[in-house]
Amino acid sequence: MVSKNAEQKQLERLYQQDGNAMILLYGSIRSNKEQLLKDFLEGKQAFYYRARNASQEEQLYHFHQEVEQKYHMQMEKSYDDIFDHLRSKNQEKFVLVIDEYQNIARRDPACFQSLLKLKKKRTGGIFIILCNSSVAWTMKEMEECCGTDYKQIDVTMKLQDATFLDVVRAFPSFKVEECVKTYGILGGVDRYLEYWNPRKSIRDNICEVILDAKGPLHHEAEDFIGSELRELSVYDTILSSIARGNEKLNDLHQDTGYSRAKISVYMKNLAAFDVIEKVVSFDTGGWSNAKKGVYRIKNHFIAFWFRFVYPHLSDLYMMEPKEFYQAYIARDLDDYLRRYFVDVCHEYLSLLNMMGKLPIHVQSMGTWIGKTGTIDVVGEDDVRNHIVGVCNWERPTITYEQYEKLQEDMALARIKATTIYLFSAKSFDPRLVKLASEDESVILVDMKEL
Repeated sequence: MVSKNAEQKQLERLYQQDGNAMILLYGSIRSNKEQLLKDFLEGKQAFYYRARNASQEEQLYHFHQEVEQKYHMQMEKSYDDIFDHLRSKNQEKFVLVIDEYQNIARRDPACFQSLLKLKKKRTGGIFIILCNSSVAWTMKEMEECCGTDYKQIDVTMKLQDATFLDVVRAFPSFKVEECVKTYGILGGVDRYLEYWNPRKSIRDNICEVILDAKGPLHHEAEDFIGSELRELSVYDTILSSIARGNEKLNDLHQDTGYSRAKISVYMKNLAAFDVIEKVVSFDTGGWSNAKKGVYRIKNHFIAFWFRFVYPHLSDLYMMEPKEFYQAYIARDLDDYLRRYFVDVCHEYLSLLNMMGKLPIHVQSMGTWIGKTGTIDVVGEDDVRNHIVGVCNWERPTITYEQYEKLQEDMALARIKATTIYLFSAKSFDPRLVKLASEDESVILVDMKEL
């Protein structure tokens, strides 16, 4: 559903370059990398092998069997000999894809050495793509498995989740508000978005896809975490605590009873798996009034599950989905989605920046997290000029008082802004409309503009 044109174009550019190359392509098991590979390999001389979770000997047996069957030739049962027989029928560059490569690398380092030999000596062009869907293994273990020769991988590509703009394109019949809700609940995970029905309401999608016992995402949160991480009880406890608002290490220690050292280890694992992130306030110079880094659940769906479903699991199995939705989700959903509306506003300004349509050329962008207030958007150029923004999602109107509070927070953050962006999902205080008509440094952005 969600196009991966950028990744495919990057692979094509690398393929067209002269010489041999080895590419590492990785992403979540839910990223649909297989479709990307199918599209890229179409019309090319190529061999695709999907590694099993098997012993060293069993792995080599299946690799050997598949090559022999495809090319109708006999060869010795070694990676050196197998790779020697993989070549195009003409002068075209040959593509070798080994998918789920971690299943080989964990048990057989000889395969990587054979791939390096292939890359070094092959004439006529070889393009090797090593793929895997274990983000945690890629970040923490791959270099150790491959040794110092790991540096001979030419390019590393991480498959990124879809952006909000991708979600808008994927659901053309949705209003922008519905796209924001979809993005906030599912994130940009291709597999999840495929389950969403654009002909149904957000409530009905949540009930049928997530809350219903037969829904495709009903068990997804624990399946996803358990796919790479052990001791699920510890991870669930930490994530549940973060979802309750315990975003600092000491708060987590007091809430869970785990030692700070233990929490730190598990948090690093969750971060390597792209489940959590440490959010640091944008550096404006106003550090005395800013909070230090806080932990948040980065994965949208995991955040939704632990905020709304996990605390009420007993009722999930006793209530009908729509009854559960009304009891535990409907009232607080807009409050939860505010954070993701801020992300959407960041993406909007980043696109304008790429097109040169901002008053400054922004070099960095983030959020200033104060002890008594927050500036949703702070953008800075290379000489410390700023733009700022406030994002109103859940309130009926963005008020003049919110604009005044932004001014106070800017003083605490010690910044001035060339332009102030006021984003509102619903409407604007008439005084703000009048202000924006008289002061070109104040810009109002509504859902139609987004």
